Amino acid sequence: MPRMRISNFGPIHQGREDNDGWIDFTKVTIFVGNQGSGKSTLAKLFATFAWIEKALVRGDYEKKWFERKNRLQGQFLRYHRLENYLSSDDAKPSMIEYEGDAYTITFSKGQLSVEERVAGQTYDLPQIMYVPAERNFISYVRNPQELKLSSDALKEFLSEFDNAKAALRGGLQLPINGAELEYDKLNDTLNIRDDTYKLRLTEASSGFQSAVPLFLVSHHLAHKVHSDIERASTDQTEPMSAVEVERFKHLVAEIYANESLTTEQRRAALSVISARFNKTAFVNVIEEPEQNLFPASQWAVMMQLLALNNLGAANRLVLTTHSPYIVNFMSLAIEGNHLRHKIGGRTGGEALLERLRRIIPLEALIDGGDVSIYQSDERTGSIQKLPTTDGIPSDRNYLNEQLMRGNELFDGLLDIEQELAA
Repeated sequence: MPRMRISNFGPIHQGREDNDGWIDFTKVTIFVGNQGSGKSTLAKLFATFAWIEKALVRGDYEKKWFERKNRLQGQFLRYHRLENYLSSDDAKPSMIEYEGDAYTITFSKGQLSVEERVAGQTYDLPQIMYVPAERNFISYVRNPQELKLSSDALKEFLSEFDNAKAALRGGLQLPINGAELEYDKLNDTLNIRDDTYKLRLTEASSGFQSAVPLFLVSHHLAHKVHSDIERASTDQTEPMSAVEVERFKHLVAEIYANESLTTEQRRAALSVISARFNKTAFVNVIEEPEQNLFPASQWAVMMQLLALNNLGAANRLVLTTHSPYIVNFMSLAIEGNHLRHKIGGRTGGEALLERLRRIIPLEALIDGGDVSIYQSDERTGSIQKLPTTDGIPSDRNYLNEQLMRGNELFDGLLDIEQELAA
């Protein structure tokens, strides 16, 4: 399980207060907190360092290339516009530590260092996608490809959005209002339709414009990785990109040029290299999945995201959110999973499972131990893990506290009204 430890970086000062500062990225990891508290910063850093680890495993670049001075700041932090988040206080320098399954990557005192972990450790090569909050911008304009986008993350998302459109065959059922998505390849337009209407995505509501890119890309990549895994399990060859083919050929040539290797050793080495290019996990990092959505639609989108995440054992879902409903929905998914196990094979279990299925799809259920929810505090720059009871996230969190705060304020208004009436 990957984990990170961060201090003195942008809005994050002391970092996590317990667990020796480590933030664990479980199968589902959620960050909540006020604006400017560091939620997106944490998600972006995780996506960045997970990609660096992937590039190291795949052999895109040598370790020394990543360790060159200002490489992290000038190239990788700039990708997510984080280069100015580094501390300028020599007494409190920025510290970022990432511990993955294959590599430990540390940024300390302005220098990046990379260390390989225990040899032979299992590593699932991931497809990493960062879904930015600005995604609805792609849906709103008619020809986003012609725009001069300043965000590299948004450019990459647009590229995957185009790939997902091109791969769409027939209609795709959307998790909102029973609507369906279809792609008009001739006019390069996405249309939303149901039994009574059909309109272009550019003309749809802001909720559709935010949810469609998120769902389409997530659905496309999750199923693509799932298909790759299934093909690999049946010994079918997965096509590689042109760059991967050239890199593979180079590595193969090095193996055959090494005369000290036996035939069996060469075969084993080739097997290891080939496995590097088979993506066996989907890491989906999403900013504000609830954006512009009614609570019922937020629930429907979350169920789909959880189901897509459950397609692969090594998949991970990382979310940032301002919505109290997202945390509450996770509680439902965890409790539903608990009930599924209790039902088991008992007499009458099928009827109970059907009742459970009508409340929440079984494919969206998740174990409480696979969920971590963190609260970031903009006042102290600290991070706390939300406590749980029997695996269920506590109701005592920032988002629910804001709802309770509204009730307290209303009670205060009623007190004034009663005094006036007296």
